[in-house]
Amino acid sequence: MKEKLTVVKIGGKVIDQESLLDQFLKDFSQVDGKKILIHGGGKIASEKGRQLGVEPNLVEGRRITDKATLEVVTMVYGGLVNKNIVAKLQAKGVNALGLSGADANVLKAVKRQVKTIDYGFVGDVTIENVNAPIFNNFLQSGLCPVICALTHDGQGNLLNTNADTMASIVASAMSNTYEVNLIYCFEQPGVLEDFEKQIVIEELTAKTYSIYKDKGVIADGMIPKLDNAFAALNNGVNSISIGAFDQLERLINRKSGTQIL
Repeated sequence: MKEKLTVVKIGGKVIDQESLLDQFLKDFSQVDGKKILIHGGGKIASEKGRQLGVEPNLVEGRRITDKATLEVVTMVYGGLVNKNIVAKLQAKGVNALGLSGADANVLKAVKRQVKTIDYGFVGDVTIENVNAPIFNNFLQSGLCPVICALTHDGQGNLLNTNADTMASIVASAMSNTYEVNLIYCFEQPGVLEDFEKQIVIEELTAKTYSIYKDKGVIADGMIPKLDNAFAALNNGVNSISIGAFDQLERLINRKSGTQIL
């Protein structure tokens, strides 16, 4: 029987509001067993970038990462946000290890090819890019990896990488060794059927997902998140939940949010 591993991706306003982050990390610290935390930090990167005279450039919600923007996201994701989370987890009794994809070569990527849009220094990852043995070493040593949304290309270049995709890929790679529970936490209580009334779609299959997309009920930024969730399911991840960052325990026990089936 495989040992259990919980992979949690956190993003959105919880990262830049200290009281919310403290509460989430308190809940995360109480998650039993081995765990990995993956985080974004886009809003803080945009704010710090403006302070440094680097305006954010987003196309369809995705950040164009030129050289100046790469410097900002490296400082914010890999420094300010990552080390803040690590320090807070240490205070809560979790022996956290802050990482980018370059650290211990845990996650390499390929620079995204230019098609219609040049995204700049943005990395695309696959399961084969994940250094699962190193992650396993960390976990077996009692460490909790805390991974920011940065990878590297093996040629000395850092790459900005989508944190939802990283969570899906890492969870998938680790499912060969562990029974993996993947949790996507954000502001909403789940995938919503009605945004105004906050009606949550409690269960999503590939078929119902397709129907909701065709109707326009599920759209915009939720589509890549769900594409990543279904990819993880198809790659052997045991269970996947999407929901509110203040419902972590209930999400893990599949009593809240949206379940991907």
